[in-house]
Amino acid sequence: MTAAHGDSQQVLREEILAEARRQSERILKHGRDDAEETVAKARAAAAKEHQDLLQTAKAEAVRRRELALAHVPVEAGRRRAARIEEILQSIREEARRRLLARVGFDYREVLTALAAEAIGKMDGHRFVLELASADRQAFGDAWVQEVGRRAAAGRPESERAGLEVRLAAEPVDIQGGVRIRDVEGRQVWDNSLDARLERLWPSLRRQIAVETSLVGSDKAEAEKES
Repeated sequence: MTAAHGDSQQVLREEILAEARRQSERILKHGRDDAEETVAKARAAAAKEHQDLLQTAKAEAVRRRELALAHVPVEAGRRRAARIEEILQSIREEARRRLLARVGFDYREVLTALAAEAIGKMDGHRFVLELASADRQAFGDAWVQEVGRRAAAGRPESERAGLEVRLAAEPVDIQGGVRIRDVEGRQVWDNSLDARLERLWPSLRRQIAVETSLVGSDKAEAEKES
């Protein structure tokens, strides 16, 4: 091999190596560029996802807050209504206790009025008064005659003659007041204290609630709405 031939081979090798290095550098540069682009895209996607998640979380927080705030007046109203009902029930129990204890009123007079009122609204002329055992012993025939006189006075004059009022043969299981029935048993008027309170309570509770400002009156509510 001549020196010239050896030099040309050396030059060729160097050119091949130089080209290989250039190719390697281009490949590495493209790889770095691709990697950087991929990383940048990944970061952008992550940032967008983070932003989307943040917006979703904020929207959910707002929704839950609004929902909670919407429930506040509802829950407050429910608790107020429950408290009002609790107060009214305690008033009712106290009223019942006072009625059964005969506190604050003339029990004999009330019993007479209840019996006479019922007879005045019933058909017929012969009636039976049913009392608790203690009241039968306390009042007796004199009271029955008083009821008869007052019932007759409350009827038209043409219906007074022949009016008959008497006590039932046996006491009844009530805690006060009187039950009235006709002799045939077709009509029964329950004026026991418990039954009377039960019938009157709906109107009484409304009156109590309004007068004690537990609830507004219908007029006041209408004025607010207008």
